[in-house]
Amino acid sequence: MKALRFDGELKLVCDAPIPRREGETLIQVIAAGICNTDLEITKGYAGFRGTLGHEFVGRVVESGDSSLVGQRVVGEINVGCGECQLCKEGDARHCPTRTVLGIKGRDGAFAEFLSLPVGNLKAVPRSVSDETAVFVEPLAAALNILEQVSITPSSDVVIVGDGKLAQLIVLALAQTGSSISVIGRHDEKLDLAERLGAGCVLRESAATGPEWNGRFDVAIEASGAPSGLGTALRVVKPRGTVVLKSTHHGETRVDTSRVVVNEVTIVGSRCGRFAPAIDLLKRERIDLNPLISRRLPLEEGLLAFQEAAAPGTMKVILQVLERVP
Repeated sequence: MKALRFDGELKLVCDAPIPRREGETLIQVIAAGICNTDLEITKGYAGFRGTLGHEFVGRVVESGDSSLVGQRVVGEINVGCGECQLCKEGDARHCPTRTVLGIKGRDGAFAEFLSLPVGNLKAVPRSVSDETAVFVEPLAAALNILEQVSITPSSDVVIVGDGKLAQLIVLALAQTGSSISVIGRHDEKLDLAERLGAGCVLRESAATGPEWNGRFDVAIEASGAPSGLGTALRVVKPRGTVVLKSTHHGETRVDTSRVVVNEVTIVGSRCGRFAPAIDLLKRERIDLNPLISRRLPLEEGLLAFQEAAAPGTMKVILQVLERVP
């Protein structure tokens, strides 16, 4: 099969083996999205080697559960051992021996086929399009913030960053009725954040004045850049909360005196549950087309990565299957 693989260099191969894993479901990939984590992996993040990609929608072609065959599905990306306490409690996201689709020990979605256990799969409602379904995984990550941090209508929240994940966080927070501000670098992206529910948007250069210091109850760092954490720590209130969403290769310098003196709580935030994201997309019929910059076939995967890395680009989607039977 065709697959976009990374072995120190990103390559499109045409003879990758179809990833059949014993006891798992084989899925034909329809479409997959490139995210910042994929870009960072090509710089060395996570030390991954193999087929990239973890945001996808596909159709089940082989499964031990025959009722799934033919269904459109998305898949939670962490696969646990099934034996540790975390797995027994139903949360494989931090299983110490987990594999992670396209990130750790498991080939991913930038290929014609992928493999996941039945328990990871969620059916896609008919009302949700293929391209919208590609956003389930990052939207779930955005909604995960609401499981970790108490955000109420009285909360004053700022999102540092204006990219694709930041926009989905705006959508997630809009459900809470809280006051949402966005600090970013691109006028057109800030305009989009405002349309999606942000009450205040401002350029990064305009958020450096003393009036912004210590202003927000919660600061969510989703810039994808090492500098984002410093901004979040500066604008959060004493005893406020900073939520870290960005993943990137290399170390991030932190002024820990701000954390100590202001008694700031820092929360790492990663993968979320898919069911709330699917429910939101089904209920609200959200138009995510403004978040898509380009659609390219898998065969043009190298160009797609170049486009995804370009300044100002939002989501680039790889159309793996041209027509769904």
